[in-house]
Amino acid sequence: MVVLKTSGELAKMKKAGSLAAQALRAGGAAVRPGVTTGEIDRIIKHYIVSRGATPSFLGYGGFPGSACVSVNDVIIHGIPGGRVIQEGDIVSIDVGALVDGYHGDTAATFAAGAVSAQAQALMDATRESLLAAIAVAKPGARIGDIGHAVQSYVEARGYGVVREYVGHGVGRKLHEEPEVPNYGKPGHGVRLTPGMVIAIEPMITEHSPALHVLDDDWTVVTNDHGLAAHFEHTIAITADGPVIQIGRAHV
Repeated sequence: MVVLKTSGELAKMKKAGSLAAQALRAGGAAVRPGVTTGEIDRIIKHYIVSRGATPSFLGYGGFPGSACVSVNDVIIHGIPGGRVIQEGDIVSIDVGALVDGYHGDTAATFAAGAVSAQAQALMDATRESLLAAIAVAKPGARIGDIGHAVQSYVEARGYGVVREYVGHGVGRKLHEEPEVPNYGKPGHGVRLTPGMVIAIEPMITEHSPALHVLDDDWTVVTNDHGLAAHFEHTIAITADGPVIQIGRAHV
C-alpha cells in the first residue's frame, strides 16, 4: 500500500533528507586517492550521529556500514572497509538518515582525482537521467513515465540499466511502496498522487547491466567489470509538481 504523507510529515522528511544530503556531501568531500572506504563511512556516521540522528543503513538487514560505498564496477551495496581508493576511481556513496521517525535517502557518484573521459561521461549521463526522471514526476503521471525517462536517456547513449534493483517509496520505513524501476513504458504503473514520497535512483552501467552478488551477500558488481554509477534523490509529489526533499548540492 502506498502511504501518502501529510504536510507535517513532509516537513519532517525534508529535515531527514537535508541531513542525509549534508552527510553525503561530507562523505563525497573525503573521496580522494589514498582514503579507504571505511574512512568515508566513519565520516558519514559521525556527521549523522553528532546531529542526533541515526544512520538508516547501519544494521538494516544486517548491513555493517552506515553508508554504502561502491567503487568502480560495484553497482550498489559496497561494504565500507579497508579498500584504498585509487586515482581515477569513481565512488558511489548511498546515505540514509533517520530523523524524528522519518528517513531521508540519497546517493551520488564522486570522482577520485582525475577520471577517464568514459567514467565522467557515465557519471554525467546517470546524473542527467535522474533529473530527466524528476522532471516527469508530476501528479497524474505514472511510475512507468519515470522509468522510461531514465531508460530512454541512458540507453540512447549506449549505457545499461540495472533492472534487479529499483527505487522505492520512503517514509517511516526506508523502503515503502511503490517500487520505482529505472525502465518502463509511459502511461503504465502506479499513478503519482500528491503526498507520495519516492526515491528515484538510476543505477547505470558502462556496458552490460548483467550483474552478480559477491559472497558477502551484499556487494553487487557488473559481470564484465565495467564501471557503474548511481545517483538518487528522494522527492515529494505535490500539487505543484515534484519537490526534491534534500537540496541540490550534489546534482
